[in-house]
This record gives sequence, structure tokens and C-alpha cells, in this order.
Amino acid sequence: MRAPSPYRVCFVCTGNICRSPMAESVFRAYAGEAGFDGLVEVDSAGTGPWHEGDGADRRAISVLTAHGYEQSHIARQFQAGWFSALDLVIALDSGHLRELRALAPTPEDAAKVRLLRDYDPHANPDALGGLDVPDPYFGGTDDFEACLEMIEAASEGLLDAVSEALATRGTPAPAASAAPVTSVTPPAPEENA
Repeated sequence: MRAPSPYRVCFVCTGNICRSPMAESVFRAYAGEAGFDGLVEVDSAGTGPWHEGDGADRRAISVLTAHGYEQSHIARQFQAGWFSALDLVIALDSGHLRELRALAPTPEDAAKVRLLRDYDPHANPDALGGLDVPDPYFGGTDDFEACLEMIEAASEGLLDAVSEALATRGTPAPAASAAPVTSVTPPAPEENA
């Protein structure tokens, strides 16, 4: 019997060095702790090319490390061709949501794009900033801590949604952690020298 295909989630922010790699690390940890290793693949990207090839912002790494999250990351830009391989594309703010839906090749692909904080039952869409995870890039450590808190608050609800999606596919309940969660999107093509 063939193993079920993994459920693929990609988090997207602007440059793929702050919010989306933080969300990737947090959700990968949540999925692993829930026994979804091998059943869920987690990745991240940015809407623009500004930081392609760079690691995550040092402040993001510091905050993740302080909270016990592992992080290994190289920034890249989201590509429209990735939609066909993904089950869910998670935007970190409403600007990313609009950009990604406009980039989607089909209405079905556009429907895969959701805001992360849609999964936080305590997030107030009427509050200043709505359901956006504010960009901490021009701020300090406190801004990265606040970003992490928002990501963690939404990750459990997202995990519940992914679990329901897997059940709908007929995927068996998660077993004990066996293999690391892997990256979903193809590596950036190498340029010819």
C-alpha cells in the first residue's frame, strides 16, 4: 500500500526572513509534537526577491532559539508554479493575501490562500491591524516576541484544520514521531555561471 501524500503548507511574508520563517519553525514544531511527521510538510517563502539566499533575520533566530524552536532557513521568493504542489498557502498579512490570490493560476489555487490569524480563535478582526501579523523588521526584540505570540496563538487552530483535512483524505491518525518534517517547495534554480 502506498503511503499517503503529505499535506503541504507554505507560510508567506514579504522577504521571507522574519515572519514566515518564524511561522515555519513554530508550525513544524507543533506538527512534530502532534505526531504529524511524514504527514505534513512545512515551508516558507516571501512575496519579493529582496532577501533570496539570505538566512532568517538574526532577531527572528534569537527569539525562536530563546523559545526552544529549531531554525534552518534560506530565503526565497514564492512562485506561482508552487500552487499545484501545495495544499495550503498561509499569508502573514492581508497584503500578502491579496498578492498571493492574484498570483494564483486558478480559482482553486486562490482558495488555498488563507491568513494565519484566521486560525486564532481569540484574534479580533476589528482591532487595529485586523488579522495581520505586523512586520517586526523595523522594530526590536519586543516586536519579534509579539510576532511569535501571534504565530503560536494561531498554530494550534491551523494544526486542527490540517488534522481535519488529513482525516477528510482518509489519512490515518498520526503515529509517534519518526521522521523530520521536510521542506515542500523546490529549491531555487541555480544560475549558470
